[in-house]
Amino acid sequence: MLVLDDDPAVLLSVCRVLERGGCTVLRHDDAEAAETQLVAGAADVAVLDVMLPTISGIELLRRVKAARPSMAVVMMTASNSVQLAVDAVKAGAFDYLSKPFDSLENIVLTVRRAFEHQRLVADNAALHKMLEAKEGLEDLVGQSAQMREVFRLIEAVGATPATVLVRGESGTGKELVARAIHRRSDRVRGPFQALNCSALAETVLESELFGHVKGAFTGAVANRKGLFEAADGGTIFLDEIGDISPQMQVRLLRVLQEGEVKPIGSNQTLAVDVRVVAATNANLEAAMRAKKFREDLYYRLNVVTLEIPPLRERPDDIMLLALHFLRRHGARMKRNVQGFAEEARKALLTHDWPGNVRELENAIARGVVMCLGPEIQVSHLPPGIGGAVAASDVEAQSLAHLPYAQAKKTALVAFERSYLKAKLAAAGGNISRAAREAGVDRSNFKRLLREYGVGDGEAGRDDDGSV
Repeated sequence: MLVLDDDPAVLLSVCRVLERGGCTVLRHDDAEAAETQLVAGAADVAVLDVMLPTISGIELLRRVKAARPSMAVVMMTASNSVQLAVDAVKAGAFDYLSKPFDSLENIVLTVRRAFEHQRLVADNAALHKMLEAKEGLEDLVGQSAQMREVFRLIEAVGATPATVLVRGESGTGKELVARAIHRRSDRVRGPFQALNCSALAETVLESELFGHVKGAFTGAVANRKGLFEAADGGTIFLDEIGDISPQMQVRLLRVLQEGEVKPIGSNQTLAVDVRVVAATNANLEAAMRAKKFREDLYYRLNVVTLEIPPLRERPDDIMLLALHFLRRHGARMKRNVQGFAEEARKALLTHDWPGNVRELENAIARGVVMCLGPEIQVSHLPPGIGGAVAASDVEAQSLAHLPYAQAKKTALVAFERSYLKAKLAAAGGNISRAAREAGVDRSNFKRLLREYGVGDGEAGRDDDGSV
């Protein structure tokens, strides 16, 4: 860092305090020489006196900030120069110190905060560059090795006609992957249709996929085109494919084999040319062994498998995604939020993200709404995220006697069970509301409740009162 003051005694005392605090200090009593070094990038942080013999400290601040806008500058002012301090902050100073100094330790603390601010600015700038370098992958964002492999596979399979099975937990972005595959295919000018198979009752799902003719059932007052017909020449994305019934599996298999559909109530088949991208977070292999999922359909769907890792397994992507969502929601809500405070950053990096990318986006959207300043603070994030740092320390101490892999698995199971209990209790036992607040699909939330034995005997209810 660089310190500039024309008073030798002040210059010496400030530099000695900062050096004892661990800083490498460039000392200057000449404003012109200091400006030359600062503009050349010789220091990361500067401490400048406001009252200089040859130039106003405020003017020097403006010159330095014009040359290096991201540089953190701390100004030193006489205690009675309140207006000068205000002017310095308006001109771009990070902070100011009043002379005579109340505490020499306060000088070190202020400078440390300036360095921390500078590091966050640099990190944000690097993340911005990564986002700008993202070429044509829509809203798919990541720098981790796992996501680079996902991007590679998207590019490889996009141009082929192969059926793709996308696997991953809820909230990882399976539909975004399907859309990216569609946009890289020769069907890009054709339609893209998406449907969550677990969200509809079987009779409704059949009509949605294959259509129906007038009079086929009560309420069928007109012919209705199904999604397969609507997607002719394009791509259809079938999410949660593992939840469809055996009867629907037979009908879907026929479409894949024969390339034709028969609307409900019709005696005629319709030829369709549709590429299928399916997705699931279920274990289809286990479902096949249990005779709940057809092997022939599995092999038809699983020509190419694309695995999306959960967010907790790719921490390198968390801040890149957070900045991506910050930019999106900041623009949408007309908030000029620039980045994240250090504690907020730590909270984001240490949270387990059971709801994956969807949960992260919801957290950042909330942060943008709550933030009135330039940085999201930990208090702006959902409460469950803010407490992650302290909780992880306590948990690690209690598991220290176990091997790493076993400790990690034990901690994860305990966390997920307690998280589900807390969410369900906070929602008054209402599964649908608890799932929405967790950022998890309702069917997946119910599956997690069963898997972890949460709610036995008090399984909760849906919005309509059903269990």
